[in-house]
Amino acid sequence: MPANKDIKPDQIRKYEETFRADPRNKLALNAVTVNPLNKVAQNRESVVASNHTFSHKIAELPITNQKKSGRCWMFAGLNLFRLEAAKNMKLEKFELSQSYLMFWDKLEKANYFLESIIETTDEEIGSRLFMFLMEAPIPDAGQWDMFVNLVRKYGVVPKQVMPETDSSSATWPMNRILATKLREYATELRKMHDEGSKEGDLRSRKIEMLEVIYRILAIHLGEPPTAFNWQWRDKDKKFHRDGVTTPHEFFKTHVKFDMDSMVCLINCPTPDKPFNKLYTISYLGNVVGGDIIRYLNVDMNVFKKAAVDMLKDKKPVWFGCDVGKMIERDAGILNMELYDYELLYNTEFTADKAERVAYGHSVMTHAMVLTGVDISDDGNPVKWRVENSWGDKVGDKGYYVMSDAWFEGYTYEIAVEKRYLPKELLAVLETEPVRLPPWDPMGSLA
Repeated sequence: MPANKDIKPDQIRKYEETFRADPRNKLALNAVTVNPLNKVAQNRESVVASNHTFSHKIAELPITNQKKSGRCWMFAGLNLFRLEAAKNMKLEKFELSQSYLMFWDKLEKANYFLESIIETTDEEIGSRLFMFLMEAPIPDAGQWDMFVNLVRKYGVVPKQVMPETDSSSATWPMNRILATKLREYATELRKMHDEGSKEGDLRSRKIEMLEVIYRILAIHLGEPPTAFNWQWRDKDKKFHRDGVTTPHEFFKTHVKFDMDSMVCLINCPTPDKPFNKLYTISYLGNVVGGDIIRYLNVDMNVFKKAAVDMLKDKKPVWFGCDVGKMIERDAGILNMELYDYELLYNTEFTADKAERVAYGHSVMTHAMVLTGVDISDDGNPVKWRVENSWGDKVGDKGYYVMSDAWFEGYTYEIAVEKRYLPKELLAVLETEPVRLPPWDPMGSLA
């Protein structure tokens, strides 16, 4: 065996001697073996400095709770909309139905999956693309453009019109059944193709398959309303009545959010994605015939300035990030200095943002809403106010504080109005996006 390929006994003896020679290692061992890692590594100064006072802060509503589901992207989008609806209807508390949009998202994702199967019937079982499609046929997670597709097609309704169910709040059992059926249907469609069935026959069978998916969804979530009575009393105790309205009419009358004005910016500094170019992801979407995913990759200065300018104009910002890194959930803190792992382990952690993405250490995992920013006297952001969807028992009644360094290191996507972009980038939005493979890190769903 070549030298240094295997671990030698004398190496192990050296490791033991070096470890035992430094009393800090014994102290760390004694602490970590009887305490949670992040309790030992926590930087107390960072926690104390993470206060919830901000120079710029928009009006806020009571926090929402996605519970045991992966609907953060949907909650974050609806949390933007409910601010507008509450303002328009003069309400102090208001939520839009997450269960309503979830129903249509699941049905649309089922159709999107089956269409992908029909499109790839010649793909070999075991290929990377085939395995990717089979891995998660109908996830909870999504993206801003997917959210927009749903609202355009189905509108929105107040939460009391289609409230949460056990399955919307804890989606795993429902998702398991749906994934089982969709994989069975994928098998059937591929067999039909192999036996000579025409594409039209496959799509006719797909329509029948979707009827079963609808049935399963209705059993778990209830049937979504096509029209409903809407009346309310505003914060001044004044009574209002719309009468019978539809989900689209409700959006047009009470939400009035200009989705066409929005664009998704990403900050992904990996060498394979030059800045100031438009990107999309193959086989990522929910509504067949809807808008494709579009990301404009920009440098951090452009990325951050757009978010700051939105907040200065009292506009909340939908964003996607890697929420599991450097987080203190109960205190509601996201901070790069939160845990001093270097002190604990006596080693440096040197990967930058590009390296963390390229080598699989970090991807987008969660979506939330920026509702405030603290600007220093020299004009730079210091920290950010974050509306999460994990209930009001964490953070500042559910709101988090994010350091600016964390924003730079682990925030990957924001949805902003186009008018906050430099003029030279507006033309890029009209170009044909570069198509990335479905397993690209930027294909990760929030």
